[in-house]
Amino acid sequence: MGREMSHIARRCERAVITAYRDLRAHGSTDVSAFQACTTLYRIHHPEASLNEARRLVAEWIDHHVVRSDTGPTPGCACD
Repeated sequence: MGREMSHIARRCERAVITAYRDLRAHGSTDVSAFQACTTLYRIHHPEASLNEARRLVAEWIDHHVVRSDTGPTPGCACD
């Protein structure tokens, strides 16, 4: 998994995807893992609205987990 995660440049994106995968692997439901990751994103970006956080987290989960895409993702401008 470390190699798979190496292409994620943004720290907040990497944290969200790592948390989502770990929560799901340890038995959390999709909804509770998604909610936790939305909260995590907002900790990294307190300026983000709840709707913005939900949209980005959903896009990242779809991109990295559902589709296993390795290309760049839309999102915030942080490192």
